[in-house]
Amino acid sequence: MTVTYTSRVATARFGGFSRLLLLWRDSIYKLLYRELLLFLAAYLGLSLAYRFLLSEEQRRLFEKLVLYCDKSAELIPVSFVLGFYVALVLERWWGQFRTVPAPDGLMVAVGSSVRGSDARGRLLRRTLLRYGSLAALLVLRAVSTPVYKRFPTTDHLVQAGFLTREERRRLEALRSPYNKFWVPCVWFGALAGRARQEGRIGDDCALKLLMEELNRFRAHCSLLFHYDWISVPLVYTQVVTIAVYTFFLTCLVGRQFLDPAQGYPGHELDLGVPVFTLLQFFFYVGWLKVCRGTWGVSEVPPGVPRCAQVYRNAPFPQVSMLAVDELHGAVPEPERDRFWGSAVPRPPYTAAAAPPPRRPFRGSAFDVTLDKEDLQFQPLEELGDPPGDPLDPPPGPGDPQELRPLHPQGELGV
Repeated sequence: MTVTYTSRVATARFGGFSRLLLLWRDSIYKLLYRELLLFLAAYLGLSLAYRFLLSEEQRRLFEKLVLYCDKSAELIPVSFVLGFYVALVLERWWGQFRTVPAPDGLMVAVGSSVRGSDARGRLLRRTLLRYGSLAALLVLRAVSTPVYKRFPTTDHLVQAGFLTREERRRLEALRSPYNKFWVPCVWFGALAGRARQEGRIGDDCALKLLMEELNRFRAHCSLLFHYDWISVPLVYTQVVTIAVYTFFLTCLVGRQFLDPAQGYPGHELDLGVPVFTLLQFFFYVGWLKVCRGTWGVSEVPPGVPRCAQVYRNAPFPQVSMLAVDELHGAVPEPERDRFWGSAVPRPPYTAAAAPPPRRPFRGSAFDVTLDKEDLQFQPLEELGDPPGDPLDPPPGPGDPQELRPLHPQGELGV
């Protein structure tokens, strides 16, 4: 499960992000602290060997190696390669999350299209939704390790109620080397056609809507399966991994602090611990670990609890069956709402949510204040009439300022 922290950063409170950065569960610190400690231990080991174990001649050779590695590390384009890889993998991860099939559209279509409150109508609706859940489960078993561990065989699907024994026999008797998640969709279509013949589905438009929702649901199942089938090209992963690890193996030597007495440029200060190199390691390797955590659908990446989808979509007695069984036809009697006679309805506020009283905005000029003498009109004879006043009336026929008629070609007449 992922950690939900939206409410902690919803307002700009003092220290809000500081408390967020100190969280340990599912944090980058928990994911990375072993590699960071290993890198720091290796760095300090080389530093101690340089300071206390090497001879004077060996120290000079080591210093030349440090300068060479420090210069060569700039040749590895780790920022560019890793940034491109992170964008690609996170876009793929979000696409997987949006592709996980949910039965909401299908269950609404089944509940509104298949009529009948008797046992036959109830059986048809529940069977149609069970076929939809079975199609999604067959895909999730193929691409998600936690789901496969819960339902490793078709016997488990029978015991869990997704399959009947006759359906399992037909499913296993079908000779096909491919994933058979599409078989329940075929059963769904055939059963919907039978319901139309029996008059349980009122017209062809309702049947068309039902089949469109089925095709949309099947498309999600198929796309999720293809995400697992077609991976990010191996070349990308190899290039990024080699670039990141080569960069920090080079930094392990090239970022060593040398003896300031030797006068090497850039080594005037000896801090002992490379603070900014450790930050680089934290950022780059952290991004690489995050990409691996959100890589595929076979494991559970952060934010995508695959088993939770199965719990919600399970046939008994979760959302799908509740929508088409207990809620079928159970519509509350329409009543007049509270704001029936109100032209401007205003829902009430609690004390915690009540907004402060404020005046409606009428324009920024309404806030201008004038002195009392500036509020008096002045005689126009004293002020004179400015030419071109936009408030002046249009010139009359005898007015010398009357505009001359336009020429047919648009120019002023002579």
